[in-house]
Amino acid sequence: MENENNQEKDVVQQVYNYAINLIVNEKKTYNETIAILMSTGLDGETANFVVSNIQNRIKEEREEIANKNMLYGALWCIGGLLVTGVSYAVAIEGGSYFITWGAVVFGGWQFLKGLYQKVFRK
Repeated sequence: MENENNQEKDVVQQVYNYAINLIVNEKKTYNETIAILMSTGLDGETANFVVSNIQNRIKEEREEIANKNMLYGALWCIGGLLVTGVSYAVAIEGGSYFITWGAVVFGGWQFLKGLYQKVFRK
């Protein structure tokens, strides 16, 4: 009984791996992937279910990446602005201070990249 269960899990995993390979590596569309899965013997409902699960997981991962880019970008940008502001505030009149433009620019770019990913690459 347990052996049959493991074999079923292996078959399901192979189907998912095959479908992921078609979508990610071979750049097949979702409809093409469904058709290919059906040509290997899967019924339409199962093929749609597999591809739908993969599609949802890809969306979740893209959203996660976009959120991380926005978070880390904001932290870099705000951190750079804070360092610049604090060093300016503590500089004695006519003294020197740091302008951390690299952190501000990098952070702003990373934040905008994440925003683009979140809005336009759903």
